[in-house]
Amino acid sequence: MNRRKKQLLALLFLLCTLSLPAQEKRYTVSGTIKDQSNGEDLIGAEVVVGGTRTGAVSNAYGYYALSLPEGNYTLVFSYIGYTRKEVSLRLTANVKMDATLEEGGLELSEVIISAEQKNARVGRAEMSTEKLSAKSIKSVPALMGEVDVIKAVQLLPGVQATSEGTSGFSVRGGGHDQNLVLLDEATVYNASHLMGFFSVFNNDAIKDVTLYKGDIPASFGGRLSSLLDIRSKDGNNHRYTATGGIGLISSRLTAEGPLGSKASAIVSARRTYADVFLLLANEENLRNSSLYFYDMNAKLNYRIDNNNRLYLAGYLGRDKFGMKYAGMAFGNKTATLRWNHIFSPLLFSNFTLMGSSYDYYLRSELSSQFNQELKSGLEDYAFKADFSYHPNPANSLKFGYNFVYHTFLPGKGGGVGAESIIGSVSIPKEFATESNLYIANETDIAGKLKLKYGLRFSTFQNISNGDDNHRKGTIYHHQQQLEPRAGAVYLFNDRQSVKAGYTRTVQYIQLASNSSAGSPLDLWFQASPDVKPQLCDQFTVGYFRNFASNAYELSAEVYYKNMQHVVDFKDHANLMINKDLEQELRFGQGHSYGLELMLRKTDGPLNGWISYTLSKSSRKIEDVNEGRWYRSPYDKPHNVSIVGTYEINPRWSVSANWVYADGTPVTYPTGRFRIENSYVPVYSGRNEYRYPAYHRLDLSATLQLSKPGKPFKHELNISLYNAYGRKNAWTILFRQEEDQPDVSYAEKIYLFTFIPSITWNFSF
Repeated sequence: MNRRKKQLLALLFLLCTLSLPAQEKRYTVSGTIKDQSNGEDLIGAEVVVGGTRTGAVSNAYGYYALSLPEGNYTLVFSYIGYTRKEVSLRLTANVKMDATLEEGGLELSEVIISAEQKNARVGRAEMSTEKLSAKSIKSVPALMGEVDVIKAVQLLPGVQATSEGTSGFSVRGGGHDQNLVLLDEATVYNASHLMGFFSVFNNDAIKDVTLYKGDIPASFGGRLSSLLDIRSKDGNNHRYTATGGIGLISSRLTAEGPLGSKASAIVSARRTYADVFLLLANEENLRNSSLYFYDMNAKLNYRIDNNNRLYLAGYLGRDKFGMKYAGMAFGNKTATLRWNHIFSPLLFSNFTLMGSSYDYYLRSELSSQFNQELKSGLEDYAFKADFSYHPNPANSLKFGYNFVYHTFLPGKGGGVGAESIIGSVSIPKEFATESNLYIANETDIAGKLKLKYGLRFSTFQNISNGDDNHRKGTIYHHQQQLEPRAGAVYLFNDRQSVKAGYTRTVQYIQLASNSSAGSPLDLWFQASPDVKPQLCDQFTVGYFRNFASNAYELSAEVYYKNMQHVVDFKDHANLMINKDLEQELRFGQGHSYGLELMLRKTDGPLNGWISYTLSKSSRKIEDVNEGRWYRSPYDKPHNVSIVGTYEINPRWSVSANWVYADGTPVTYPTGRFRIENSYVPVYSGRNEYRYPAYHRLDLSATLQLSKPGKPFKHELNISLYNAYGRKNAWTILFRQEEDQPDVSYAEKIYLFTFIPSITWNFSF
């Protein structure tokens, strides 16, 4: 047994030993916490023993467990935006106690990031984590009126949009491919619609959104920078309801309700109709063009008995762009089958089968001789087994196993038809497996100090496709890494605390892209004997403080990330349909560090948040920029977001957000030389210049059209994106004067000025 495995086993033994229950006689109270109106599980709801700090938090399936000595207790169930419930209990045996909470209680506006107790952010042993509810996302002014999860995430501290209007985002200086995006635990490889202007997530079908910027749980891995964990609704198990909306470019409809006494379901669909307006175009080519996307979410949950529950969820989405001579299509599919099983009141389990795929298709039909197509994509099949064990109120142990089978289709295509003179190209499929074991514990010491510690052991195997001098189906290369996680919080009192954390993450698959913003045509590729996995060690320290009876929340976090084996590409790299892609790669190191400040107000008619991020992100890669340090494509030192909502009266509410960010780093031509009658540009060092600073103001107003108490509710939302028409640079091109070829000029390309929109939303 090698040294690393011995260290792994020693740490696992230590974690389990620290988590052993106390020897005194204890009993367990456990159950689920749900929304009283629709039966949805409440994620992150709290149950606290009255008069103490002893308590538990419901998991992603609403389940909680508390192990307590025999005695009399008052349990307090709470969830922000809901009426608190107190239950008296005489504990003399194990008890199953489910709780339902009624929405209301506190009159809170919709812009609330965290669905938690007001001081939970101070006391929890987690940091660099943000939660978004569907209501808070809905209140943010949106591009073309389309409510968007990713656009709301981009307003959080430490998060930046990679480009104007796109769904790509960078977290603490990391690339857009370094974010693990999950929908019901299945990986979404491209979260964009309409070339990135919208995300694939329909807000009407979403229940909970959590972004982990650094403190990624040991149960997740595979990406360097962040985890965006999105959970869809389970479906109303009390009554049939419908929700929808009609906007200028899209419409959507969601239906949910019970299926008998033990099951419920939800189906949600959305489609744009930009192609309908093309029928009004003067040009025939435009009238015959297609331009749209659609997506559909569906979920079924079935309660077998009190200890067993099944979930089946799926997503299907696709974009299509087509003209007479060219076209493109791309899309995602995900499927999740999950079984929750309660072995005992203290041991909760979750077994999951998942499938995920992404593909794109290109075609070009200039003539019968120049007629070609191209296909590329990837597929995942995965299995997870997760366990939660609650030996006593002071310890919460989690452990499990995860396995993923990857299939990569780098590219296949070429000429179409007998007359085409374009040859065919086909890069064989590639295969790999990724697996991990993890264990983690959270310990509460005397109610003042909380510790989190865990270890993830990950492996990656390359599997031969028979085209590489190895027998097909055999493992020809194996890599493994230890990924420790640790954190601590010290509470000065119920209103303020300090936190610290360390996380190591590993990324075995990377994205080949010539654009920092990403595109649907990007290509995923795997670690190999010549491509080492990327590593990141992140250290974080933070101070958290609540003011004015928890109406205001202040947080300050400082982070440092050290990255190894960072991937970049040589200048003018060829990334599409390249059998020798690895020859285009360059490897090195990177680091990023920064300060994140956030002030948030959660009470009253006016609420929202202000965030400021000061950061730096750099890389040093062999054969890039002559081996010298250079700015990463995601280095934007100053970033500000201001988000606010004001409830004028029960019928009218208005909201606004303003964002500012330093310009994206760019490489500009700094000179040129002449060869015969042509001019050849001479470029600066990598990313030595910046685009102009980016800033934008968005406005929104919502009018409730229905009267209180009516079953049919509807509202009108009017929004204005980029209210003062700022022409933010999307790209800058350098051109030559036609009549004076020795004179050049810069030309700014921008996407949007101001964009008004109107949407009618309804529910019944």
